[in-house]
Amino acid sequence: MVEFTTEPFELDSFPDHAKAARRVVDEAGLAVSVGPFGTSAEGDAEQTLAAVTRLLRESLDAGATRISVQVSVVDDNHTPEGVGTQ
Repeated sequence: MVEFTTEPFELDSFPDHAKAARRVVDEAGLAVSVGPFGTSAEGDAEQTLAAVTRLLRESLDAGATRISVQVSVVDDNHTPEGVGTQ
């Protein structure tokens, strides 16, 4: 799973860099969830890592000045591995 936020933030419109990032994860076939502070996308490892590379390049090309990215390995219950286990 990858979680990402592109900047600069724009409150009045959906900036081109955010559109580029969203297009990449959609085209990669990842399961996407958009939240108020970022977007998450989930798929198999190769599919997700390839999307991250493309997301970084295309968002920067579209004007992003910062991209925050977190990549997590999740289990079958969509929980990051190691969370909630003893």
